[in-house]
Amino acid sequence: QVGLVESGGGLVQAGGSLRLSCAASGRPFSSYGMGWFRQAPGKEREFVAAIDFSGRRTSYAESVKGRFTISRDNAKNRLYLQMYSLNPEDTGVYYCAATRKPASDDAGDFGAWGQGTQVTVSS
Repeated sequence: QVGLVESGGGLVQAGGSLRLSCAASGRPFSSYGMGWFRQAPGKEREFVAAIDFSGRRTSYAESVKGRFTISRDNAKNRLYLQMYSLNPEDTGVYYCAATRKPASDDAGDFGAWGQGTQVTVSS
């Protein structure tokens, strides 16, 4: 099983940006499709973005398209989420997750999860 640790969350004003990072350990990182999910208070966890093994294929939730970019560095065992034009609706705990599928936007396909990092966007 792969271990995942997120970092980079924090408090930011609306319109600002943040870059989340996820460090992977254990099994070869390049063998996993990866994703970012988030959970706002009182809401269910939702898909944000996903990337395939190689990094060539990505997918995004409609709410973040054009504002967020997912990327990975397999040599460094790192997953990233660059977030621009943040708004209060982006507030939540952000989780990185790993799947043995090439890519997926279904949380049920992801077997490994990090502990999450808090992102708070003030208006």
